[in-house]
Amino acid sequence: MLARVQRGLETLYRVDTGVTVEDFVIDESMRDHIAPDRRPREQLLVIDEGGDMSLALFVDPEALANLERHDPGHRLGDHNLGDFLLAIEGVSHFIFAIWCARAERPVSQLELELQAEIDKYVTCLLVGEPETRASAVLRERLFGDPCYEPDLDAEERERYRAANDNALRYATWLEATFVARRRIPEMLGELRRFYRHGLAGKLATIARAA
Repeated sequence: MLARVQRGLETLYRVDTGVTVEDFVIDESMRDHIAPDRRPREQLLVIDEGGDMSLALFVDPEALANLERHDPGHRLGDHNLGDFLLAIEGVSHFIFAIWCARAERPVSQLELELQAEIDKYVTCLLVGEPETRASAVLRERLFGDPCYEPDLDAEERERYRAANDNALRYATWLEATFVARRRIPEMLGELRRFYRHGLAGKLATIARAA
């Protein structure tokens, strides 16, 4: 499932990491050995070793098992949506971190989270029929009433809130500008341009669009 999500996102954005995400997936015991401060159900671990970046991705094995049983490509619903979003978020972080590192481009945690929120919206929209009602339902489901982990500190909570709010504004504009008018190929072009902006460019694009 993670490899399929990777292929989808890399095709969408026309990027090529040259690696397979599944080769970087670790289990809970390996994550415990790394000993991060938090242990959420999805986590990209980045270790800087004298200028060399090492990555590891943890995704809840139960979520992946559920996606194997209930393939989102066949039907996406309450039984698998949450786990699918978890997989998309992890793969999105993984691809974007590698892409920025190879471009020698700095990336903030806010930009990682913002891009992942947009990737979740777009991926779920394209899995089904990309039409206005489906988009509106999806936007409300993803961004309408966010629930944050209780162990987040104030700075982390604000970062997630900013990512959610900006992703909502951008998704609303995408829906009105492209989905409602059935201009999906043009929307894909917009998404590719957006992906290549830095954080300031992304936020400026959203501000103009909204």
